[in-house]
Amino acid sequence: MSNAITSVLVANRGEIASRVFATCVSMGLNTVAVYSDPDADAPHVRAADAAVRLPGSTSAETYLRGDEIIAAAQTAGADAIHPGYGFLSENAEFAQAVSDAGLTWIGPPPAAIRAMGSKVNAKALMDEAGVPVLKDIDPESVTADELPLLIKASAGGGGRGMRIVRDLAELSDAVAAARREAESAFGDPTVFCEPYVERGHHIEVQVMADDHGEVWAVGERECSIQRRHQKVVEEAPAPLVERVGGDMRERLFAAARKAVESIGYRGAGTVEFLADENGKFFFLETNTRLQVEHPVTELTTGVDLVEWQLRVAMGEPLGEAPVAAAAGGFGHSIEVRLYAEDPAHDWQPQSGRVVRIDLPATTRFGLLERPGVRVDSGITDGSEISTFYDPMLAKVISWAPDRAQAAAILARALSDARIHGLVTNRDMLVNTLREKDFLAGHTDTGYLSEERVGELSAPLAGEGADLVAATAAALAQSARNRATATAVPAAPSGWRNLASDYQRKTYVAADGAEIVARYRVARDGSVELPDLDGVTVESVTPDVVVLTRAGVVRRYQVSTVGDQVFVDWPGASVTLTRAPRFIDPAAVQRPGSLLAPMPGSVIRVAVAEGDRVTAGQPLLWLEAMKMEHTISAPSDGVVSVLAVEEGRQLAVGDVLAVIDDDAESRSVE
Repeated sequence: MSNAITSVLVANRGEIASRVFATCVSMGLNTVAVYSDPDADAPHVRAADAAVRLPGSTSAETYLRGDEIIAAAQTAGADAIHPGYGFLSENAEFAQAVSDAGLTWIGPPPAAIRAMGSKVNAKALMDEAGVPVLKDIDPESVTADELPLLIKASAGGGGRGMRIVRDLAELSDAVAAARREAESAFGDPTVFCEPYVERGHHIEVQVMADDHGEVWAVGERECSIQRRHQKVVEEAPAPLVERVGGDMRERLFAAARKAVESIGYRGAGTVEFLADENGKFFFLETNTRLQVEHPVTELTTGVDLVEWQLRVAMGEPLGEAPVAAAAGGFGHSIEVRLYAEDPAHDWQPQSGRVVRIDLPATTRFGLLERPGVRVDSGITDGSEISTFYDPMLAKVISWAPDRAQAAAILARALSDARIHGLVTNRDMLVNTLREKDFLAGHTDTGYLSEERVGELSAPLAGEGADLVAATAAALAQSARNRATATAVPAAPSGWRNLASDYQRKTYVAADGAEIVARYRVARDGSVELPDLDGVTVESVTPDVVVLTRAGVVRRYQVSTVGDQVFVDWPGASVTLTRAPRFIDPAAVQRPGSLLAPMPGSVIRVAVAEGDRVTAGQPLLWLEAMKMEHTISAPSDGVVSVLAVEEGRQLAVGDVLAVIDDDAESRSVE
């Protein structure tokens, strides 16, 4: 059967919508975007030939409204719908509704989605098909002997609804939290439990199947480096498979083909496994959609997976599998997910405006013919990172003939990137790519331990860099002031006929430390820097300051937006805030104030005013960017003020509660 496609609507947003559009354009197909109110001016909207508004802001109001999306396709004249990943991509009812509306569904048959849609049912089917599985455990009948265990959402992935339980006393609260998160992310609160394999390896096989009985296993990927059960670094081929060798790759491919053949699959999909160090593996789930990490497979096999999704949807046969696919691919590819989040502070998601994002790239969304970097992103300068959606800024992917070079190329591209406006995980990613265990291929699901995250989150700029950056910022600011001066513009800032005190400018570093930059312009025009021994100033403009230290010349690029100053140089960057000359009394918080660390919505409050609490005790829970976050008491004390209630929307810095010191509270009593 042949289904001609002329126009594709992508039922998604951000980078995946832009990614699909790129292939559609290369195939001569027209494109249609849909967008929520916060996404009205998003890059994926501008990239499409036509766009249709979905009224509302939240996912439930917009990208999860299948009826609205189908109506948008019909209104815009699209004859096919590509679901991307997330949202409705694994919703069998939506897939069926698309077909019932006379549109081509670019995905697997609804029956296959339904079979894999419930992870509990999927594992039973795979067990029957002879694919190795981990046994299910009923959350209501867990015993201490079955710990540790992993709670998982039945209806979706991406880490939403996942919890590790090591203490039976924590089980009830963990199940309840997992159900809330699953309901929010997927509209289905069903969860299940399975044994938790400590420090296992997450290995997945990319498959592609057609309507003619052909199934490709298009290489494998390792996605073991995760935070909050969400992937952060992905690679192809899998280091574990390369290390174990033997017939592991063939066994993985055979199990993956068996899994999809047993459910009558069609299109792109991923069969995920959990493996141990010896190469023994168990089925986890089948993602009946394109994966976020699909670029590493494309770069190592030369296969445009989106193109084949479209071709299979139009009825074309796959034919003979690419040679590179069977061999695990050519060379090595590594993908990292650049997030607006703070790894050093419990991965707190960030929201707000991206002032600037400049990621060195060889290509955008495309294949590479030589070692280089691909960037898949739906973010540009000025984009707003909303609290309603995932905080991923970009996927940055490298390819090279070997793993060491792929890691080096990717680390260099990230370290040279200019990212202004939000805290990101960039420095942690670069440190990871240069870390000895990573380079040795010793990565598993426990790689990002709490201790290691602290080490990997160290700033790339290094010790003492804040003062150098502040000095460059002060000099650039001085040059900017003189460039716009109306009185004696030729005179340097702070110039005196006789030698005087140093000019001072005060900044606040990212860690809250105050930095005072001092300088003085001499009569001959040279600049004295009393706090930077051996550093000389070569040149100064409002945007670039050139400094020499120990014979090494470096260019510091300085950008100022409001009170924020961004200083970038090759391999590192520093963000500073200009300290106010006068403190606004209204901005001073009462001692003991607990402030919102992120924007979000209060979904549960566990204390009341007057309650005595202990350090670490959960006080309330926030939902931000589809994840649940616990806010705990910073110290022992009494809740003297509770400023929030369930359902309240919060901004960063809003007061949540005031915890009075316990001793002080007793003295008052």
